[in-house]
Amino acid sequence: MPFPFALPRGLAPRRAAALPRGLARARKATLSRGLARARGRVLLRVFAARTADTSPAPAKEQRPPPPSHPVKGPRGPRIVKIPTAPLLVALLAVLAATMMVAVSIGAVTIPVADVWQIVWHHLTGSGSAADPALDQIVWNFRTPRVVLAALVGAGLAVSGVVLQAVVANPLADPYVLGVSSGASLGAVMVITMAGGALGGLGVSAAAFAGAMIAVALVFVLGQTRGRVAPTRLVLSGVAVGYLFLAGTSYLQLQATPTELRSVMFWMLGSVAGAKWNQLGLVSTVVIGSTLFLALFGRQLNALLAGDESATALGVDVHRLRAVLLVLSSLLTGTVIAVAGGIGFVGLMIPHLVRLAVGADHRRLLPLAAVVGSIYLVVVDLLSRTVNRPNELPLGILTALFGAPFFLWLLRRNRSLDAG
Repeated sequence: MPFPFALPRGLAPRRAAALPRGLARARKATLSRGLARARGRVLLRVFAARTADTSPAPAKEQRPPPPSHPVKGPRGPRIVKIPTAPLLVALLAVLAATMMVAVSIGAVTIPVADVWQIVWHHLTGSGSAADPALDQIVWNFRTPRVVLAALVGAGLAVSGVVLQAVVANPLADPYVLGVSSGASLGAVMVITMAGGALGGLGVSAAAFAGAMIAVALVFVLGQTRGRVAPTRLVLSGVAVGYLFLAGTSYLQLQATPTELRSVMFWMLGSVAGAKWNQLGLVSTVVIGSTLFLALFGRQLNALLAGDESATALGVDVHRLRAVLLVLSSLLTGTVIAVAGGIGFVGLMIPHLVRLAVGADHRRLLPLAAVVGSIYLVVVDLLSRTVNRPNELPLGILTALFGAPFFLWLLRRNRSLDAG
């Protein structure tokens, strides 16, 4: 076909003279290829014109005008970037200053310089002795009390940090294993049955024994297939706690008014009866346990990722959980035995420090210990000054400060609603 379409009659070419057969075929093939190419170009142009997108260009995205006042969205906590060692030294300096101020304030106000002179004289044997009356007040009455408050605050804070990681529950505190209920039952038994004949050391020993019995019972009930299950452990702690609380309530009903007052004051927590002979054992347990638990910082960090991830990192999760639970229970039982039940310290301080320095337990454990000490020293100072000459139990003030913080924490962490 020489043309793709018919030409008008007047424009039709004249028939050429006959060519040899070979030349005619070559000429025909050349014309066919040229016309085919021309027709293809025309068809491509027509196809491109028909399929061209004639739709209008999309309008630009309309953004709302910026508000006249900037809208503040939720912000995460500002993590303190100071290295652990300088921050720890600074907090220890704050603790020392707080303890000095706490010793100087009381029914008789003593200048801080005199307090420092008396303490330095007893620690080093150097310097001149102060007035005997002031020396008696500072060294034998106020200093043991302030030191015990610092030790108890550190012990409860460290135990709270460990239990929140081990039990995998941000609302866990040192009393989650029934330690407080067991200690209360032991102490109340001595106060009501022995009539105070065993003294303060007898009450502390009975409280510690009751705490350890409660922990042992919780461990037995909280295991499944020979392994500690966190959820089962917490539920067992709640059940054992109510069981021991029933026994404590029965003994309170049988107590005399004088015994009942002693029982209530002990259960609400106090460091008023602190003596130097008590501090040796308590300081050994608290400081030793804190230093030993600080060695498990990396393993505690691994537990935050879950048991499977921790196992993949080479952590023996079940053995680690058992060891940490025993140590934290021993630490909690010791401080409860000498100071009674003081709530919210082990719940509030770990969260407060975690918001400031992050969740790395290598930083969290030592810093929480010092912050817990500072906090309870301040609370003890308030307990003996806000209602002079009467003294408030520590548990009242810690609940007064801790409950609003707990509500704020729930409001801030709205993710807890889903979980």
